[in-house]
Amino acid sequence: MKAATWRAGGLAVTIAVAWAITGRLELAAGLGLADTAVKLLAFYVHERVWLRVKFGRSRCPEYDI
Repeated sequence: MKAATWRAGGLAVTIAVAWAITGRLELAAGLGLADTAVKLLAFYVHERVWLRVKFGRSRCPEYDI
């Protein structure tokens, strides 16, 4: 829920800034939705790549008693 509300806030800010710059609400809403979609995809790709990085992780023992 926290992530969803953060992203909704980011969407609102992007739309507000785009509206202030362009003066066109339809264009601003489109930019805000496109920005959100791109950022969600970028976050997904980032997480998938980060799972492959071994740096900074502790190794699990080869066996567990």
